[in-house]
Amino acid sequence: MKQLFSTHLTRRSAILGIAVTAAPVALTGADSAYAQASQTEPEKKPEKSLYERLGGVFAIAAVVDHFSDALVKNPVVGQKSKNPRLREWHTKNLERLPGLKFMRTLWVCQVSGGPFEFTATKPGSTPLGLEEAHRDLRISPAEFDAVAAELGRTLDFFKIPKQEKTEVLAAFAAHKDEVTTGYVKRG
Repeated sequence: MKQLFSTHLTRRSAILGIAVTAAPVALTGADSAYAQASQTEPEKKPEKSLYERLGGVFAIAAVVDHFSDALVKNPVVGQKSKNPRLREWHTKNLERLPGLKFMRTLWVCQVSGGPFEFTATKPGSTPLGLEEAHRDLRISPAEFDAVAAELGRTLDFFKIPKQEKTEVLAAFAAHKDEVTTGYVKRG
């Protein structure tokens, strides 16, 4: 009877046979090792933006609303301010306050990494145009600091975590030169 298969075994065919037989086992082992590694190493999620950590537009709008109302009553920059321009704004222009709250909300949303875009009503030389919006108010560095302190109190009122509070105040402070650009020392 004729042999169906050759019994002639060479070193090459033996190695090939072992490799073909072992490949599925090796691949299964590799898949298992990958699956095991995937389970032990948690998938890294992208860090959330400050906007997201603050709670988004509705939370930011609530903070801006409270903050804006507090500024009206603030003795340094509000209705009883020694700065006649700030005092006038906070007594004779309150019908504009809802629009200002809207603009402040857009500004905070943008600088915190949100999807909204602030556009200055009086474009200036800086990307956000804050110097032109504030120039006529002649805000002093000390008045700017009083506004920053009011913002800090508002963030505390809403129990904003320390890291986010620090980031918000830093973003605010980064624009001090723009906001105080119209300051002229008062006698």
